[in-house]
Amino acid sequence: MSPGADGGADLPEVGIRLLDPRLPGWGFPHWGSAGAAGLDLFACLDAPLLLAPQARPALVPAGFSVRIRDPGWCGLVLPRSGRGHRDGLVMGNGTGVIDADYEGPLLISAWNRNPDGAPVRIEPGERIAQMVFTRVARPRLTVETDDARPGSARGGGGFGSSGR
Repeated sequence: MSPGADGGADLPEVGIRLLDPRLPGWGFPHWGSAGAAGLDLFACLDAPLLLAPQARPALVPAGFSVRIRDPGWCGLVLPRSGRGHRDGLVMGNGTGVIDADYEGPLLISAWNRNPDGAPVRIEPGERIAQMVFTRVARPRLTVETDDARPGSARGGGGFGSSGR
């Protein structure tokens, strides 16, 4: 991983194991620009894939696995903004979380969110998602059993009540 604005002193080293030999020819691994947050993920398909509107999501191989190792970090698989807005291509699971101890093949859950309209076509080698690396906070959790302790007034009206 290349250094960030902080000089990279506290950035982890992430190992990448290529599982699909076509990836380097498509330009992987790289960020699309010097300021890009997400690492481009490519559809490692042998033939085009058509996603019907509102059909079940399809798992698309990204063609590699990662070794994050540091439990203070994880990867997030997110849709690409343009394809999501223009074509309705989003992640079937919303956001994919790649834990530091997961070292299996990366799969992209691709879904056509459009309720009606044309199928979404994914071509082999097309950039269809991005992975952002981020820090993980794991607070110490305590079980509170003292119901007499005064709490916040927030939440008394139920889910979504504070925005009325």
